[in-house]
Amino acid sequence: MVVRFRVVIAGLVGAALIVPLHAAAQNTSTQTWPDPVPNRPPVAEKDKKPAPRRTLVGMWGSRLGNQAKGVQLRPNDGSPENELPYTPYGRQLYQAHRPVEGLDAVPPARTNDPRLSCEPLGFPRVNHYDLGVQIFQDEYKVAILYHYDNRWRFIWTDGRSFPKLVDGGVEIDDQYREQRFFGYSVGRWVDDFTLEVQTVGTLPEDRVWLDNTGRPISDKARITETFRRLDHDTLEWSETIDDPEIYTRPWQTMKIPMTLQDPRTDVLSRYCSPYETDAYNKAYGDSASGK
Repeated sequence: MVVRFRVVIAGLVGAALIVPLHAAAQNTSTQTWPDPVPNRPPVAEKDKKPAPRRTLVGMWGSRLGNQAKGVQLRPNDGSPENELPYTPYGRQLYQAHRPVEGLDAVPPARTNDPRLSCEPLGFPRVNHYDLGVQIFQDEYKVAILYHYDNRWRFIWTDGRSFPKLVDGGVEIDDQYREQRFFGYSVGRWVDDFTLEVQTVGTLPEDRVWLDNTGRPISDKARITETFRRLDHDTLEWSETIDDPEIYTRPWQTMKIPMTLQDPRTDVLSRYCSPYETDAYNKAYGDSASGK
């Protein structure tokens, strides 16, 4: 059974305090058909269809929505169990960040979140932001298309060697490659239903954050993801961060059940628009300017 995902604009929650959602996160499409089975109950265990072998293809959504308070498994709420294992440099960097969400939120006019100047979220923050994806694959790679901001990334599954992390980038087959917002991802099938992916070569800590609450991540990070197909309609997506520059030990950020959606769903188009943000501020006043 396929459950359709009703997509809503979770978008730029913090930016909504400065500009309206229609300016910061464009909405250019809507659903085009009625729900054939409204308010359908969960699928009984006995009725679940088995997962197909070695494929993640489909449109996947999570009911968790935007992880506004921080990564799913360790929200930034001040509780001792969610305190992260910062290095001294990592803690100093976190304290320099001024997020508009989470425990240490500041007014929007004081934020230094790159997201609010329409910088790409980067990786792995894109995994912690209003997660909904379309996945395609062929014999060489898996392509993940993120609904928010129309971003995409490749995971290579053709047996190539894992990139070597070097200063300012990675080394692949003795050739230097530059850092990228989404890094370089290589995956291997652990079994017929589990793809393990490792990513390195992401941007440095002055360009990207880990989550909406200002937790940092550096370009020394190695991100391990596990995509486990539990059954035909359920995909479990896990992520672990190993960043010795920022954290004293690896830690798990998320373990999210994703549900297969109706492939005919016409999702809302959401992206950050500097033009429309500027137009709104000119028309209605910018809170940062005091107008």
